[in-house]
Amino acid sequence: LKEQNLEMMRECIRLDMQCASICRLAAQFMTLGSEFAGELCRLCAEVCQKCGDECAKHDHDHCQKCAQSCHRCAEECRKMAV
Repeated sequence: LKEQNLEMMRECIRLDMQCASICRLAAQFMTLGSEFAGELCRLCAEVCQKCGDECAKHDHDHCQKCAQSCHRCAEECRKMAV
């Protein structure tokens, strides 16, 4: 939220927050052995992919690192999805 051009980063920040939330929830569901964990991981993969795609549009080093992490997370979530 301390970016110089906050308006340009608004969608990126919004998706970052959603991505972090669903990742925490997916981890909780997996830890609980929930029957819904696979479905949640499938949705988590979609959110992580979209977040990574958005972050990749920005040249900032931290955005590029975030994009790589989100894409890697999306790959792992797809493996967990049933």
